[in-house]
Amino acid sequence: MHKKYKKNDGKQKTAFGAKKKWAPKQAKPKKENDGSVRLNKYISNAGICSRREADTLIETGAVKVNGKVVTKLGTRVMPSDHVSVGDQRLKTEKLVYILLNKPKDYLTTSKDPKNRKTVMQLVAGQTKQRVYPVGRLERNTTGLILLTNDGEFTTKITSTKYAIKKIYYVHLDKNFRKADFEKLTDGMMIAGVHYRVDEVSFLQGKAKSELGIEVHHSSNKAIKLMLEKLGYNLLKLDRVAYGELTKKNILRGKFRYLNDKEIRLLKMSVYKK
Repeated sequence: MHKKYKKNDGKQKTAFGAKKKWAPKQAKPKKENDGSVRLNKYISNAGICSRREADTLIETGAVKVNGKVVTKLGTRVMPSDHVSVGDQRLKTEKLVYILLNKPKDYLTTSKDPKNRKTVMQLVAGQTKQRVYPVGRLERNTTGLILLTNDGEFTTKITSTKYAIKKIYYVHLDKNFRKADFEKLTDGMMIAGVHYRVDEVSFLQGKAKSELGIEVHHSSNKAIKLMLEKLGYNLLKLDRVAYGELTKKNILRGKFRYLNDKEIRLLKMSVYKK
């Protein structure tokens, strides 16, 4: 084994005793970005599915690039390439994220067979991108809902493996009993499922029938079920915070686009359970 030597006065001995002038290692020049993207990302950006699901499509031979079947994962494509899944030609879209303040009586779905009002009607004609809601709010629940064309993010945020902080304003038909605080945070079994909240508190300056509830794993429907089991009727349930995003300056029924900083904060707010 060759003996190692430390640098000395700008010179370094080799293993055989000869000396050579020391010079810093030259970094390899970085390759210029040619504008290509991984094929699975291209498919995900088209709003078809997540990157992981796109990998499955590629491996099964369902994806063609410029008319040829591609099954190799990691394949890169240019924006000018023709990519198709099955018979559908894909077009990449700019990823957009819309924060909507949902009114009461609107369904959180893209289509309703009974032709009831949906959140999609509130953003119709306002964006060129084909967006869809992330997660759900019950029909009578109001507040923040996210709409996007980012298939990968949607798959992640709705997965049971991940969670994000959500805060709700709750208005009950009667004062909330202090003894029930612990029952909500400890959780309860309902129809064979264990539900719980992370935090619950009275609101400063408000009646004892008004609460703030924070959850990460449970849904707005779970909050309703828990409160009803404790003997309360829910008069109002309003999602006031989604991750680090709030309803500030968004009127009921209105929306706004998230900026780059807010998108980064939103994605950082999602964590693995």
